Amino acid sequence: MAHVITTACIDCKDGACVPCCPVDCIYEGERTLYIHPDECIDCGICVSACPTQAIYEEHRLPAELTHFIAINREFFGAEVSGLGSPGGAEGRRIACDHPRIALEAPSAAAAG
Repeated sequence: MAHVITTACIDCKDGACVPCCPVDCIYEGERTLYIHPDECIDCGICVSACPTQAIYEEHRLPAELTHFIAINREFFGAEVSGLGSPGGAEGRRIACDHPRIALEAPSAAAAG
């Protein structure tokens, strides 16, 4: 099981979760953050650090957010970022997003 970043992070990217991750598995895209599902050790520290409550344990995702499991996984594939499993974010920002994130309307926080 991995943790999953969802809607509340789009255009927010507070980033409080990033430095607390003991395995550096939270990567920054253009509009949101992504948790690498194969690198996540399911410790849950990121959940308590996230001020927007955007992170869930995969098996506790509300039904309307389950598509974020695929979004977080597919982001690392050849079709999206091509990152694969680099073994750590190392503070790098990826200059793309999953296509479904790119299509999201800007959040109220970003517009105001």
